[in-house]
Amino acid sequence: MAAGGKTVDKELEKHINRVIFTEAEIKERIAEAGRMISEKYAGKPLLLVSILNGAFIFMADLCRAVTIPCEVGFMCARSYYDGTVSSGEVTITKDLSQDISGYHVVIAEDIIDTGRTLAAVVEKLRERRPLSLEVITLLDKPSRRVVDFKADMSLFTIPDYFVVGYGLDCGEKYRNLPYIAEYRAD
Repeated sequence: MAAGGKTVDKELEKHINRVIFTEAEIKERIAEAGRMISEKYAGKPLLLVSILNGAFIFMADLCRAVTIPCEVGFMCARSYYDGTVSSGEVTITKDLSQDISGYHVVIAEDIIDTGRTLAAVVEKLRERRPLSLEVITLLDKPSRRVVDFKADMSLFTIPDYFVVGYGLDCGEKYRNLPYIAEYRAD
């Protein structure tokens, strides 16, 4: 399967059911999000926070699409470990090192599934009293939500299937795919 002139390894390819969003489609939506963030926060102290590991590619592209001064921070919160189903337990394994009380914070997340992870992260960050706090997610899977959580901006909404690529993984593999694809476990 070729993607942007690159050939995908046969071992990776055998688990790709189909490409859902191409690299071009993703970049177009991120450019739009970058423009909206730049307009909304022009002249304001902005901190973009990436939730690792899955959102690192999304964050890099989003940060480049934002045209105003901004800072970046990273957190790591996990509810998936080696499988394709959330464990139900959220663990924050890396926290922000800076005081966020003087910033408008925009959290960049790769996917919102059950909502547990983001709900826990948002609760933790709200306690630190940022000037404002919003969540932008690359993918939203509302049919799987088990907590009342809604992103402020979702670039794509998907039905209930497991996806990989563009930072999203299965057992730490597939993050490097330049597109988002439905994963096939067989």
